[in-house]
Amino acid sequence: MITAASPRSISPRKPAWLRVRAGHGPGFARIGGILRDGSLHTVCEEALCPNRGECWEHGRATIMILGDRCTRGCAFCGVSSRNPAPVDRGEPERVAAAVREMGLRDVVITSVTRDDLPDGGAAAWAETIRAVRAAAPGVRVETLVPDFGGSAASLRLVLAAAPDILGHNMETVPALYPGIRAGADYARSLELLARAHAAGAVTKTSLMLGLGESRDEAAAVMRDARGAGCDIFFLGQYLRPSRQHAPVREYVDPAVFETLRAAGLAMGFAVVAAGPLVRSSYHSAEQDEFMDRVAKRNGAGSGRSG
Repeated sequence: MITAASPRSISPRKPAWLRVRAGHGPGFARIGGILRDGSLHTVCEEALCPNRGECWEHGRATIMILGDRCTRGCAFCGVSSRNPAPVDRGEPERVAAAVREMGLRDVVITSVTRDDLPDGGAAAWAETIRAVRAAAPGVRVETLVPDFGGSAASLRLVLAAAPDILGHNMETVPALYPGIRAGADYARSLELLARAHAAGAVTKTSLMLGLGESRDEAAAVMRDARGAGCDIFFLGQYLRPSRQHAPVREYVDPAVFETLRAAGLAMGFAVVAAGPLVRSSYHSAEQDEFMDRVAKRNGAGSGRSG
């Protein structure tokens, strides 16, 4: 059995394994410039991702569509929760142009949650995926979608644009949803993954550790996700964006992440990435290899631009 940890274990200072260097260098500056020129938002900046320096320096970025204001106010998230702006109709083409200019082989696209829109933003999602495909043929498109309020029709609209990976994050364990992920629903998120799997999509989710969950609760989320047909599972350490957000209850030792990684592989996930700095858009060589095999199996070559 995976042993439980004390939900009140708090370190006053971040441990050494969570210290990362600030972004710098020509690659970092180049990616930042392209994104600014396109008036685009990134989860790298909005969600204060600790890997931004490394990713931008190596030509990777996660582009956030549908604005920078979320209609939900999750206690873990650094993205602003204000009244959203109208949908920017020119955004899909600007995203596509940025992907082409950056010369990406893989792009991760995410969005804020837009409960104010009848389709939850699904039409803009589909348009963006298609625009990227047209501008950068062969690019691998990974999506990280919201729950669309549980709308099966909205999910079908996104899936019809054929993303290579359909991601949706579980974020935390069910017992913590009321205080951490208000407005979301655990069963609804599982159902989204199950529907995407049933439609033939490669599916992915992720979980944050350190919010007060036990090891057994974390493992239970992994089993539920695998039961929904999820192919890829990522686990990372929760980092508090500000004092107004949920506190860190525990800085989880890297050895625990490795234990959960092994447990996930035994459950049947094709890929499990686990570590303190892992995020849902974290670059994983194992995921690349798995997706290459999927593309080959589907008769699409490598599925990536050269």
